[in-house]
Formats: sequence, C-alpha cells, structure tokens
Amino acid sequence: MTTAKRDTYTPETLLTVAVRVFNERGYDGTSMEHLSKAAGISKSSIYHHVTGKEELLRLAVSRALDGLFGILDEPGAIQGRAIARVEYVTRRTVEVLMAELPYVTLLLRVRGNTETERWALERRRGFDQRVSELLKDAVADGDLRADVDIRLATRLLFGMVNSLVEWYRPQPGGSQEAEQLADTVVQLAFEGMRAG
Repeated sequence: MTTAKRDTYTPETLLTVAVRVFNERGYDGTSMEHLSKAAGISKSSIYHHVTGKEELLRLAVSRALDGLFGILDEPGAIQGRAIARVEYVTRRTVEVLMAELPYVTLLLRVRGNTETERWALERRRGFDQRVSELLKDAVADGDLRADVDIRLATRLLFGMVNSLVEWYRPQPGGSQEAEQLADTVVQLAFEGMRAG
C-alpha cells in the first residue's frame, strides 16, 4: 500500500481514505497506523478530527444508511400504489449503492463485532423491514403474486441488489449505465413476482 502525502486534509478526505483502507484490509484488520500511513498524516492528526477508527466507521456507514433511508422519504416511495413505490425504492437503492459504492460496500461487510457494527446491522434490518412492508402492501393490492413468501422475496431482492458491490465498477460518465442497471434490476426482480 502506498502512502499518500497530503499537505492539507479535511475530515471528508480522511473519511475517504479510511473507507478505502477498511474495504481493503477489513475493519478489524485496520489499525490507526494503517490509516495514518494511507492518509500521509500522523496518528495525532487523525485524533484531532475523530476519537478513533470506530468513529470513522460510524461516519462511513451512516453515510450509506442515510442515503438509503433518505429514499424512503422521497415522493416516489410514499405516493402511489405499493408496487410502484417498491419498484421506485429498489431502483433508487441501486442508484444510491452505485453513487456511494465504497460506503455501501463497507456497510455490507460489517459483521456485528463492535457497537457501531451492531447499530449498523440493526438499521439495515429496519430498512429491509420497510421494503418488506411495501412488498406485503403490493400483494394486498393484488399487484404481486400472493404465493410468494415475502421474507424470501425481500432477501432475494436485497441479495441481488447487494451483490453489485462485488462486481460493479463505475465507468467515467456512467450515469446512463447506472440508470440501465437500475432498470434491469427492477425488471428482473419484479417480472416473476407480478400477479397474472
């Protein structure tokens, strides 16, 4: 790993470096020494901005979670039939994942070993529950098949969306690519679940 030399740094650039190192080494495998070398600053300079690596983790996963929960307050997620809302939330989840790829990748890799990780997992479950409720409403409206197990459908839906962190790499000027990918995920996810 190369050391990045910085004359100036901000909490945001420090967070960017920390997320990259956490994703490369794993959170548990990252020390403050690793972070200071990667940022090109002293450990004491890091402590000037944060209390330690767990605070950096919380800031990083909060960014991903805030992006996801923000979707649920958008007009497309709260207005209209449940099927349209759940498709909208799915599309926007893909878009947020692609826009915040390093942060969402880190969120999806937390395992519950620290207080921050347990907090993040609980919030993720809350997001999943909200989407599950939309799926149930779409079944109740008659727009999704009643024979589909909602818990299984929710897990499969998020399994497909979350797998993007493993292989998706943004291309320069990839906004059209992102839109096409989001459309494809929605089509594949809901085509087989729609009521006849």
